[in-house]
Amino acid sequence: MASPIAAHNPAEESAAFEKESRLIEQLRPLESLLVAFSGGADSAYLAWAAHQALGERALAVTALSASYSLHDREQAENCARAAGFRYELIRTREFDNPLYVANNADRCYHCKDELFDRMEALARERNFRAIAYGINADDTHDFRPGHRAAHEHRVLAPLLDAKLTKSEIRLLSQRAGLPTWDRPASACLSSRVPYGTAVTPELLDRIERAEAALRELGFRQFRVRVHGELARIELAQEELARGLDPATAREIAAKVKAAGFAFVTLDLEGYRQGSLNSLLRIKR
Repeated sequence: MASPIAAHNPAEESAAFEKESRLIEQLRPLESLLVAFSGGADSAYLAWAAHQALGERALAVTALSASYSLHDREQAENCARAAGFRYELIRTREFDNPLYVANNADRCYHCKDELFDRMEALARERNFRAIAYGINADDTHDFRPGHRAAHEHRVLAPLLDAKLTKSEIRLLSQRAGLPTWDRPASACLSSRVPYGTAVTPELLDRIERAEAALRELGFRQFRVRVHGELARIELAQEELARGLDPATAREIAAKVKAAGFAFVTLDLEGYRQGSLNSLLRIKR
C-alpha cells in the first residue's frame, strides 16, 4: 500500500515548485549529463529533472555489483521505463578494493570513488560533459563519506544546490508521476553490516535473500542488520506490531534462517535509517 506524503501547506508547495523551476533552469546550460541513478526517490527525481532540462543529452547510469540487490535493480528499470528517461547499467568493482571490503567507516567513500571512476570513463567514451548525483539538503545532517568522493571527482549535486529536502522531492516526484515518490528509503546491502566486519558477496547474498523473504511477507520498510550469525530485523514502527505477532514472528524466523542465519531477532526500536552509524565516534 502506498504511503501518503506529509501534508504541505500552499506556501510550502509553492516553495517546492519554485525550487524545481530553479533546478531545471540550472541544468539547462549543461551540454550533457550523466546521472548516478540508484532507483531511489532522490536519484530518480534528479534523473527526471535532467531529462526535462536536457532530453536525450541526459543519461541515467546504474551501477551493478554484489552490493546492489536485484529488487533495487528492478525498481530502477521500472522507474526509467515509466518516466521515459535514458538509462544504462555499468559494472563496478568495489569488491576488488581491500579498503572497501574491510568495511571501515569510510566504506561509502571507496564505493562512490569506484562509481565515479567508472562514470568518468563512460563520460570520456561518450563525450558527456558532467556527472551528477542525488544528495539532498537533508543528507548533510548524516554521516556521508561518499560526499567527499563526489567533491574530489567534481560531481555536481543539483538537488543540494537547489536546497531540496526529502519531503519536497517526494512531493515533486508525486506531482511528476514518478513511481518512486513514496518508495521507502533504500541503501546498498553493505550498509546492513557493522563497520569493521568484512563485506563479501556471499554475506550480502544472505542479506538479500532474507530481505526478499520479508518483502514476500508483505513488509514494506525494513532492514536486516547482520551481527555474526544473528540477523537483527528493523521494521518500521507502523509494521512492528505485526512483526511481533507470534505466528508472524515464527514465519519471519523460519524464512530468515532459511536464508542462512542461525539466530533471528526483532529490534524493538524499529527501523532507523543508518542505525549502525550510532556505533561510530565521529569527531565533529
